[in-house]
Amino acid sequence: MHEVKTAVAPTLQPKNKRSLRQYIGLTLRGVAMGASDIVPGVSGGTMALILGIYEELIDSIRMIGQPQFFRAVLKFRIKDALAILNWEFMLAVTLGISLAILTLSHLLERLLVNQPVYLWSFFFGLVLASVLAVSRRIKRWTPSLIGILVVGSAASFVIVGLVPARTPETWWFLFLSGALAICAMILPGISGAFILVLLGKYEYVLNAVNDRDIFTLALVAAGAVVGLVTFAQILSWLFKKYHDGTVALLIGLMMGSLRKVWPWKEDEAWLTHADGSFVLDSFGERIVTQQTDVLPSLANNTDITEFVIAVGLSLVGFGIIIALDRLAGLRKL
Repeated sequence: MHEVKTAVAPTLQPKNKRSLRQYIGLTLRGVAMGASDIVPGVSGGTMALILGIYEELIDSIRMIGQPQFFRAVLKFRIKDALAILNWEFMLAVTLGISLAILTLSHLLERLLVNQPVYLWSFFFGLVLASVLAVSRRIKRWTPSLIGILVVGSAASFVIVGLVPARTPETWWFLFLSGALAICAMILPGISGAFILVLLGKYEYVLNAVNDRDIFTLALVAAGAVVGLVTFAQILSWLFKKYHDGTVALLIGLMMGSLRKVWPWKEDEAWLTHADGSFVLDSFGERIVTQQTDVLPSLANNTDITEFVIAVGLSLVGFGIIIALDRLAGLRKL
């Protein structure tokens, strides 16, 4: 009589069972990701990479597209489905992101309007330090890895400086916009909201939210879900096959994004309606679509004071990342 063996679906589990304190730490990392996503031009993927949860996040999202997950769901094996998804990790991070959006969005948007130099200075320090911290995850830099870093940096630098385009409003392009925006959101250095602006769909989606246009929002959301799960498969495969090259590319994307978070800028173009009138944000301010980086002015005491505070905030952001890297340690990418 032959013994029947039951196949067990593979699950994505953390290396060690996490404690309550560690899950609270994951939630706080989620808060940092959510706060970053609120600010146009800053990606939650950047913060996930900085805080050492990026690869586990990608692997966890990837499992949503795996056959064993769908089989478990279709057979109503809820416990197995949750185990496949690494649900404790995902719940903690998602909770943190949601908390940040609900509690910090108004504050960060107001700072972006009233104190943009100070807010961008803080993020500039964060991103700059993250480049140094994450670069140490590559033990040996080769010419090919340096080349990948340069390509990633150049691509990010160009993307964040592009001028928004006029695009169609068909169903397939709305679906594609959602997919591209969510992919950008999990890539370090590139903002999902900024991609919507580039695709000419930021105002359109914003109006759909305000008008409760369920059909448009459903198309964008469907694209986001498909894009997120599909792109996670690609990123996870790249990490497993070409780990150092992938990390070098992500570092390059962060380096290029420093163009976007440079604190001192001059506005050159704004988002407009079809009739030429300006699109306004929740504070009644025009939405900027193109800026030029400039050197800080030191013409008077007010400018000098602003410069000193801005440098101080950059150092604070820089110090936070270095402290996390050296004292608490980052999870291995």
